[in-house]
Amino acid sequence: MQVTLKVEGMMCPKCEARVKKALEALDGVETAVADRTAGTAVITGAALDAAVLKAAVEEAGYTVTE
Repeated sequence: MQVTLKVEGMMCPKCEARVKKALEALDGVETAVADRTAGTAVITGAALDAAVLKAAVEEAGYTVTE
């Protein structure tokens, strides 16, 4: 399963790493790729819950718009 979130607020590679780390810490997430230029985070894993993914990104200090 793959989920793409629109993420606002990522400005640098450290921001991408912070979003990636927050997402990959969740159960069921195999990989997460954050891209500041596209403003997205693409998450791959089993039985992903979009609400849980969104909460993790927002807890890391970024805004999820979709």
